[in-house]
Amino acid sequence: MIQTAAMHLAVFVVGYLLGSIPFGLILTRLAGLGDIRKIGSGNIGATNVLRTGNRWIAGATLLLDGLKGTTAVLIGAAIAPELALTAGVGAFLGHLFPIWLGFRGGKGVATYIGVLAALAWPVAIAFGVVWAATAAITRVSSAGGLVASLASAILMFFYASPVVAVVFAGMTAVLWWRHEANIRRLLAGTEAKIGASR
Repeated sequence: MIQTAAMHLAVFVVGYLLGSIPFGLILTRLAGLGDIRKIGSGNIGATNVLRTGNRWIAGATLLLDGLKGTTAVLIGAAIAPELALTAGVGAFLGHLFPIWLGFRGGKGVATYIGVLAALAWPVAIAFGVVWAATAAITRVSSAGGLVASLASAILMFFYASPVVAVVFAGMTAVLWWRHEANIRRLLAGTEAKIGASR
C-alpha cells in the first residue's frame, strides 16, 4: 500500500515538473519576442503567443504544451497502467501552477488535450471537432476550449472507467475556473476574437 502510494506520488511529481515547463515563455524569448507575460493577456499559453503575430511560435507552443500531457501519461503508463492518469493530472496542474513562475501558469487547454489524447484519443478527436466548430462560429478561442472540454468530460463517462471520467470532470472544472475572466468577458461580449491583439 505504502509502495503504491509512493509510486503515485513519484509519477505525479514527474508529471508536474514536466507540465511546469513554460514553453510559451521560452519560445517567445528565444524568438526575440520579449516576455509573453507582458503581452496581450499576459498568459503563457498558445492563444496569447499568437497575439505576438508569430503563428509558428504559437503553433509550436500549442504542440509542446500538449505533448507535456501526453508524455507524462506515457511515462506513467510505462511504469504501470494505473499510474498513467496520475502522471497526466500532475502535468495538467504543473502547467497551471508552474513552480518556476511563482505558480502562475497557463489555463491548461493544450495540456488537457495532451492528457486526453494519451488516455482516450477518440474523445480527444471529438474535442478538436467541437473546438473547431465552436471557434469557427464564435471566432473566440476560449469559447471553443470551454465548450469542447465540457463535451469531452461528458463523453468520458461513456468511454472511460468511472474513476477516469470523474477525474476528467474535476480537471474540466479546474479548467473552467482558470477561465473565469474569459467567461465574464464572453458573457459581456468583450472577449477577444481569434487573431486580435488584445
